Amino acid sequence: MLDPVIAEHAAEWAPTHPTDLRQTVGSLRRGPGDPSFMTDASGSIWRATRTSSGLATLRLTQLPEGRVRAEGWGPGAGDVVAQAPELVGERDDTSDFDPILDVLRDAHRRNPGLRIPRTAAVFEALVPAILEQKVITLQAHASWRHLLNRFGEVAPGPTPRPMRVSPTPEVWAVVPVWEWHRAGVDPRRSATISHAARFASRIDEAARMSPADAAARLTHFPGVGPWTAAEVAQRALGDADAVSVGDYHLANYVGHALAGRDMTDDEMLEALAPWAGHRYRVIRLLGAAGLRGRPRRGPRMEFVDHRAR
Repeated sequence: MLDPVIAEHAAEWAPTHPTDLRQTVGSLRRGPGDPSFMTDASGSIWRATRTSSGLATLRLTQLPEGRVRAEGWGPGAGDVVAQAPELVGERDDTSDFDPILDVLRDAHRRNPGLRIPRTAAVFEALVPAILEQKVITLQAHASWRHLLNRFGEVAPGPTPRPMRVSPTPEVWAVVPVWEWHRAGVDPRRSATISHAARFASRIDEAARMSPADAAARLTHFPGVGPWTAAEVAQRALGDADAVSVGDYHLANYVGHALAGRDMTDDEMLEALAPWAGHRYRVIRLLGAAGLRGRPRRGPRMEFVDHRAR
């Protein structure tokens, strides 16, 4: 049952297709301690963000019979509530998706509510994607927590625990060198974020572009390559076809899940070609099916403590 705190803006609707909030919106969380994202004891999802109207906190609740309720607080409350259907995958069209393989057909049948979210907040998604470049995920998540707690703003509304909104581009652009160092972020990634922050409005324009044009816009900026652009597209643009080429584990994961062997990036793309338009969806469904991919053996990516340098 929802608590009695009255939201500043609220809406309730029945999505046009099955929608599982945790499976869909959960991909936006940057680690279990993400200051901008949480799931409360009742199962509602809270997300702190920034809109053109100002700070906002959104609570999403899965209701009986597949309905969804969105509640918002803060100056941007109306914006996040209005955008909530897109956020939970309303624009994600699976009508032309053919699973082809039994394992995907079964995963698609068992997970009908797994949708690709669309935040439309491109720069907001770009910063944590850059933090995740060529470091282990736990390290990137720790950097994200530190930076939001240090430079983010307090999220509005009755959040179950204190939450933070990602800093403005103006703040990201001037984070001092020693603060990046304390967050464990090397000069290459910090310079990439600082430079991109100066062009945040141009980056956010990608939300209104075709997938190809959006990728071209993002990769125009130094330090932003195809992997980073795909990670952003999967979250901010609702791109069900975006593949994170260059990922440390992905090619071998897909290779073992589909063919029982290691693959290069080129081989992975060839293997995913039958699902053009839905390649990221296939990867998500392989995960939902519980396929573990390549057996873990040999060295893993090294933890590099940039604070010690």
